[in-house]
Order: sequence, then structure tokens, then C-alpha cells
Amino acid sequence: MDCGPPGSSVHGIFQDYFRTDVFLSASHQEVQAVQGTPLSATLSLVMSQCCRKIKDTVQKLASDHKDIHSSVSRVGKAIDRNFDSEICGVVSDAVWDSREKQQQTLQMAILEHLYQQGMLSVAEELCQESTLNVDLDFKQPFLELNRILEALHEQDLGPALEWAVSHRQRLLELNSSLEFKLHRLQFIRLLADGPEKQLEALSYARHFQPFAHVHQREIQVMMGSLVYLQLGLEKSPYCHLLDNSHWAEICETFTRDACSLLGLSVESPLSVSFASGCVALPVLMNIKAVMEQRQCSGVWSHKDELPIEIELGMKCWYHSVFACPILRQQTSDSNPPIKLICGHVISRDALNKLINGGKLKCPYCPMEQNPADGKRIIF
Repeated sequence: MDCGPPGSSVHGIFQDYFRTDVFLSASHQEVQAVQGTPLSATLSLVMSQCCRKIKDTVQKLASDHKDIHSSVSRVGKAIDRNFDSEICGVVSDAVWDSREKQQQTLQMAILEHLYQQGMLSVAEELCQESTLNVDLDFKQPFLELNRILEALHEQDLGPALEWAVSHRQRLLELNSSLEFKLHRLQFIRLLADGPEKQLEALSYARHFQPFAHVHQREIQVMMGSLVYLQLGLEKSPYCHLLDNSHWAEICETFTRDACSLLGLSVESPLSVSFASGCVALPVLMNIKAVMEQRQCSGVWSHKDELPIEIELGMKCWYHSVFACPILRQQTSDSNPPIKLICGHVISRDALNKLINGGKLKCPYCPMEQNPADGKRIIF
């Protein structure tokens, strides 16, 4: 332990402590011998200095503890002021599934989050403690995804290239450029090794042939960089090819395309639900207070529909939705949107309510038509 240079306050305290300890370690007989004698001037000065320093230290500790206690007490008051203890009462329990079903759904969401974040050992421990029966088919996509991402973080392109080649046709159907970007990064790595890798880089450039019609400009840039290989790419107009940001980009591209191919969400459903809940909960708490004040009941009785529309931002837009202009309700699988012959779209429930004598008159135009001619629309 560093006690500071001689002359410093800490050093002085330790010196005084050791001096005092010498006095206290004297034999019992010696203490008894000096009990009735007055202290010398030197000893009296040392003892007074020790007492003063100890008193100052104790006062400082008490002051620091007082500041910490004050801050901690303010945190508790802030929690009580900003958090509602009745948060579970926002919606009736009758809206949701049974408690066992809720617990199982939450555990599966946590498990999927752990697998997606690469915390495989924690996920396995959760499986054992919660007695969840998880098939290998559920784990396999996450295991493969994390294995390839770990290799990419170590700048190993082999596993990712192997995966991309084996899924080439499906990636092309998604208009994915993952395989080309992987080959481009491998080509750049060869260029970064200097002139001795020039022949190998030229040979590897043959992998660009299947992508020439789509990525012609990018291939031309990489071929042009060969002119400056002798001088060094880092001092050439092509120095941007050596930017480390390409590795972060390839990790994002692989994650996005692989998740799309494997039917997984790019972001963890648990994190998305948590973020959305943080935005929606204050609004729902206000609605709850209004409903209690006006003594309204039965406003929210379905778990797949909120009592009001809550704006979560563009980040949480995953698919198109349609609200019926007649009933002003969002359509669902049980109440899908129906396109009429005239081109107007309403919900099926609205269509059924507008039927009169086997005929349907469009609420927006005077055209009469057969209700059976309406066609379901899938967004």
C-alpha cells in the first residue's frame, strides 16, 4: 500500500500510528510504572497530534457518510415518486393467458434473448433450472449464427464464406450482397499483405465473376487498386479499402441476412418488447386513471388490441396495418380487410353490417354490388 511521500498527511498519520503502537505495546509493568508520572513534552506533543488527526479523520468519514446517505435517500424518494406500485393493474388478468402460460412465454423469450446474444452457457443453465424442454432444432440456428459471428469478430472469413456459398440461391432470392461483400473483404485482406500477395489476389478475383453485372463499379475500384500495390495502399487514393469499418459492416450484413434466411428477428424480441413497453406504459397508466375516474369498464378486453393507438416510432414498424374507416378498428386475422369491386377497402365486420337485402352499397360511392365479390387483402 502506498502511504504517500514523507511529510504527506497520510504518511504522517501512519507514522503517528506506529509511534502510538510502540507505546501501547510496552509491557504491563512499564505502563504501571509510568501511570503516576507526567508525560514528557515530546510524548505529549505526539499524543495530541495523533488525537487531532484521528478526530479530523473521523469527522471527515462522518461527513462523507452523511453525503452518501443523503444521495441514497433521494434515490429512494425518486423511485417512490416515479414508479407506480400498481403497475400490474393496468389491465385485467382476464385479458391474458393463465399465469403458468405467462411464465412459460416469458422464460422462452429470455431464453431466445440469451441464445441470440451468444450467452450459451447462461441459456443452458436457465433450461435446467426452469425445466424448459428446448429442442435442438430451436438451438441450432442460434449456435450456428454465433459461431460464425465469433469468427468474423476475429477477422476469420472462412465460416461465413462457407455458409454464404451453401445458401447462395436463397440469398439471391433475398437480393442479398453478403457473398460478394465477403469475397471483397477477403480480396482486400490479400491486398493489405503487400506486393507478395499480388498474384494470389489476381487469382482470387475470379470469385467476382458471378457478381460482375450487379457490382461492376466496386469490382473496377478493387482492380484499380492493384496499380498502387507496390507503393502501398495506405498512401494511395484507395486507402479507404483498408478501413476497419468494413468488418463492422460485414457483421451487420451477415446478421441481418442470416436472420432473414433462418426466420429469426434481427433484434431480440425481448429487448424490443421491453423498449416498446417503456414507451407505452405511461400512456396506459394515464388511460387507466381516466377509465377509473369515469367508471368505464370493458374498454380493453382483448390482448391483441390496445384501447388507444400508441406511437412507438418508425423503429417499431415491422408490417403494414389497416384500420377500417367505417368501424375505426384495426383489422386482424378474424376481421381482415376486404376490397370491394369499386376499389374501396373496408373490414369484413363492416361489410357484414352494411349488407341489406343480399346487396351491398359502398359507403363511399353509390355503387351496389354482391358482397361475395369482395376480395380479402393481405398486406
